[in-house]
Amino acid sequence: MRRIYFDNNATTPLLPEVFVAMRPWLESNVGNASSIHHHGQEARAAVEAARESVAKLFGCRPAEVVFTSGGTEGDNLALFGILKAGDHLITTTVEHHAVLLAAERWREMGAQGGEVTFVPVDGCGRVDPEDIRRALRPNTRLISVMLANNETGVIQPIAEIGEIAAGAGVEFHTDAVQGAGKVPLDVRALGVSLLSISGHKVHAPQGVGALYVRKGTKLQPLFYGGRHERSRRAGTENTPGIVALGKAAEVAHAGLTRGEDARLAAMRDRLEQGILAQVEASGVNGGGVACTITNHVPRVPNTTNLYFDHIEGEPLIIALDLKGLACSTGAACSSGAIEPSHVLTAMRLGGERARGSVRLSLGKQNTDEEVDFALELIPQTVARLREISPTWRRAVAQ
Repeated sequence: MRRIYFDNNATTPLLPEVFVAMRPWLESNVGNASSIHHHGQEARAAVEAARESVAKLFGCRPAEVVFTSGGTEGDNLALFGILKAGDHLITTTVEHHAVLLAAERWREMGAQGGEVTFVPVDGCGRVDPEDIRRALRPNTRLISVMLANNETGVIQPIAEIGEIAAGAGVEFHTDAVQGAGKVPLDVRALGVSLLSISGHKVHAPQGVGALYVRKGTKLQPLFYGGRHERSRRAGTENTPGIVALGKAAEVAHAGLTRGEDARLAAMRDRLEQGILAQVEASGVNGGGVACTITNHVPRVPNTTNLYFDHIEGEPLIIALDLKGLACSTGAACSSGAIEPSHVLTAMRLGGERARGSVRLSLGKQNTDEEVDFALELIPQTVARLREISPTWRRAVAQ
């Protein structure tokens, strides 16, 4: 059976050139990057070369890059590394669970923790920077707002929030896991003091990531041990993963330079518009006409989140998978959850519509022919599921 993968926001396939770069460090190259002998210094050189590639993607100094195990660790390090007892944190209601649950934990820690304000978003999934400003308190130490949403692809006004944070003297973190490789990253222009990414969202392997920490930012480590990563993240460096992330960052930067984002956007738009033209009672979450025209809400170029009234999203995902198309109902780490997506709920979608939504996310490996296949398969599958839907039959009868 032909298999097509449209779930790149969950994880991306390893690029061949990334595997080629990391392969020697899995097979024959040995050495701890902290050792002073030849093998160790070879590993150190590889790690530092990767650091330079990631720094180029970020638009920062190599010394401001801290390697981590992925986006969740980067987000947690940013929050718990900055916050001190009694501090106030501002975040939003549509963050990834790596930030949301960390924020909730901070609020639950009593005297050892502090206060949290969860700022709401509008019906398009975007936060108003003025709501962030109004949430500021004298004890606010950190603002954390994601760059791009993992479920809808909606891009937040990070640069505007960065100006607010700078004016208030507050540290500012953005989870850029879903933005890296899809939109240009420039930490200076964004005005962030911390920015986290994950390797497996940019065609590197799972288990590696990076956190930008602006020079002068005081960061308390989560782990204690050796003096790795300039004492910001203890633990022997994952040299194969770091080398892979460096190569993936290089490929991502080059792709943005030559317009890879425009190619993805063209495929996404054709997929999205083709489905909407064929399927009635459907629409785009965070990217409908009211959002893209009236409110000018931008999205990353690879993502669309569609609702199909009168059916459930999970049966649709299963039916599509049986025919060879992989996609999802939202965040992979929430698979199996009974409750509707917290992101779509925060956007004030009703429970039925939220449960009838599906995310399609493209990657570098996808082709126009695969879009053609999806444009044939998805409308057919929705129609079959609606044939057995009581609510659809009632709607048609009316």
